[in-house]
Amino acid sequence: MILTDEQRLDWLRLIRSENVGPRTFRALINQYGGAGAALDALPDLARRGGRLLLKVYSRAEAEKEMAAAARLGVRFIAMGEPDYPKTLQAIDTAPPLIGLRGSAAALAKPSVAIVGSRNASASGLTFAERLARQLGDAGYVVVSGLARGIDTKAHKATLETGTVAVLAGGHDRIYPSQNEPLLQAILDQGGAVISEMPMGWEPRGRDFPRRNRIVSGLSYGVVVVEAARRSGSLITARFALEQGREVFAVPGSPLDPRAEGTNDLIRDGATLCAGIEHVTSVLEPLIASGPRLDRSAEEPHYSLGSEELWDELDLPDIARAPVRPVMPDAGIEDEAEESPADLITFLGPSPVAIDDLVRQTGLSIRSVQTALLELEIAGRLERHGGNAVSLLGS
Repeated sequence: MILTDEQRLDWLRLIRSENVGPRTFRALINQYGGAGAALDALPDLARRGGRLLLKVYSRAEAEKEMAAAARLGVRFIAMGEPDYPKTLQAIDTAPPLIGLRGSAAALAKPSVAIVGSRNASASGLTFAERLARQLGDAGYVVVSGLARGIDTKAHKATLETGTVAVLAGGHDRIYPSQNEPLLQAILDQGGAVISEMPMGWEPRGRDFPRRNRIVSGLSYGVVVVEAARRSGSLITARFALEQGREVFAVPGSPLDPRAEGTNDLIRDGATLCAGIEHVTSVLEPLIASGPRLDRSAEEPHYSLGSEELWDELDLPDIARAPVRPVMPDAGIEDEAEESPADLITFLGPSPVAIDDLVRQTGLSIRSVQTALLELEIAGRLERHGGNAVSLLGS
């Protein structure tokens, strides 16, 4: 599949529209057959879900973004196109469009992610640099998040053999700014830089977990070198588990807080990594069989403390407009025309499986899916792993 220019514009408009995330995007495409028809349906879906106003990304906004991207050498690759990474495409929340700078060839090679502390120890930095260089020499592309510390060392060590940086913000909003020369070196040496975020987007705290699930999704395995408890690197490891990827952890001193997270990972079943052979011996048979599918559609999602890892992955950070109560349309008897009001009494703040909703409501799966889509576009529904949903407070 290769999109036409018009289809690519529609895809960009749809994924940038309010309350449309990766899962919602796929549901809309499946329901309406294309992004153009889905865009036409958005206002009515929002109205039926109880949303008075919905921000739909305009054609002019999309054209402006595409022009800004082109000036920077960014091109948009759609899921399903030949240059879209097969590993990333296999995850449940794969971005429909990624903005790519650099060589698409770097995305086609087997990848390993190396992540860790921004304030890493000297020994941690040395190990990350050595492991990354050895993996590069063995034919792997190293993926990381362009952060300070371990990420920076991993990228620098693999400039000549191939590295991919995943951004939390737009391509023109590099964070941290001191790594802009490193980003340029990645591009000059034939690597790649990708982002799912709009041009001009300044990264915020919630954007880094979004980035992390792409870091793990691109890779057959994730190596965590140093990580304190509740660190962003552990979020990447959790995503890797849900995505069916291998997790490797470098052991550290029990006296160093930067090793608490990695030691916990080993205790919980991650593969201990003390050298390249511990990584390659596990990954080589997996690469031969191809990327495994994301497990998050079948298994409950993980959380770290009170922070839900899947939170906010499917909802843009736009304040919700006031919603009105949804009342059933008078005189509607056709089940295909059921409104969210007919389903909403079965929903609450606790996740419930969609299959259970179908059984309990007696509605057809299509009617349930349509009503859920309306509530989601209206900003009133949250999706979870395990094909479950819950109602958001208004």
